[in-house]
Amino acid sequence: MNKKLKVGLIGLGGICRLCHVPPYLTMDNVEIAAVCDIIPDKVESFKKEFNMNDVASFTDYKELLDFEGLDFIDICTPNYLHSVIAVEALEKGLNVFCEKPDAVSVEEALKMQNAAEKSGKKLMVMRNNRYRETARYLKAYIEDGKMGEIYCGRCGWQRIRGIPGKGGWFTTKAQSGGGPLIDLGVHMIDLAIWLMGNPTPVSVSGCTYTKFADSDLSDSVHSSFGETKEDGIFDVEDLAMGFIRFDNGACLQIEFSWASNVEKENTFVELRGTKSGATFDDCGVKIFTESNGYLENLIPRVKDERNAHGENIKHFVDVLLNDTEPDFVPVQGVNMIKILEAIYKSAETGREVIL
Repeated sequence: MNKKLKVGLIGLGGICRLCHVPPYLTMDNVEIAAVCDIIPDKVESFKKEFNMNDVASFTDYKELLDFEGLDFIDICTPNYLHSVIAVEALEKGLNVFCEKPDAVSVEEALKMQNAAEKSGKKLMVMRNNRYRETARYLKAYIEDGKMGEIYCGRCGWQRIRGIPGKGGWFTTKAQSGGGPLIDLGVHMIDLAIWLMGNPTPVSVSGCTYTKFADSDLSDSVHSSFGETKEDGIFDVEDLAMGFIRFDNGACLQIEFSWASNVEKENTFVELRGTKSGATFDDCGVKIFTESNGYLENLIPRVKDERNAHGENIKHFVDVLLNDTEPDFVPVQGVNMIKILEAIYKSAETGREVIL
């Protein structure tokens, strides 16, 4: 009989209910054994929504970590708690899956990495965009050598008006670590670097702006994440732009906004190689290359029909059950937070930051 893993969920907000729970409910090798949220009403509504009246429930994550029989926990709390809870769980011998971002500082990300190495347990942070079918297609295309040397690229996530949970933890730097750079940047920067073969970042420069803190307009479904708080705090950026250099000589331009006067919301990665170039956006993948002395554009017939969040979670479960080689290792998370932290520092000082 195959082993069934028991997971404890910590943080029962929108990202947990919409993106984490549904995949677990389709898996016959995982059981949701315990849930936790600091707001009692959320715990009760969660149990009712998913018909989990018999599941152990807590309002203190420390009590959940002591619940007997758990194999791993899944963290969906505000950003500043990711590293705190992850380290405590790892030290108690639990494997950890966590929503992005990895942490709110390099110091905290390193604590997570060190705790994972010392405990021998698995630590993985959500990188769902790697599991999109279009991303998998492009990764295979690159690994076949069809793009040649990838020497530069651009990536971003632009919104017209899509500030999440205005006044709540999303826009409070002490809890979120920042605005769209840390909220959205993790997604597309990670995807670009992963497609480029995970080169090591060596320096960054960047600018950040806060121009829409007083606007209540919204046109994006993403605004529904988080909980709006009247007269709350808004001390983060709503736009970040930057430039990353890597140890292999490659570079990457970045742009992330919750609110900008642009034509439409758009997520994208553009890569340029010596044999081909490629764009990856909400419309799919396009390849720009040459063949038999002619330039040609290719549009692969591949669509994002899989649940990318679910595929990421399934991979983590496979790692735990079958000792599969993990697609994500903690040092990648440390490098990500190094990039984000340094861009904020560059924006503050007006200078390039060496990593």
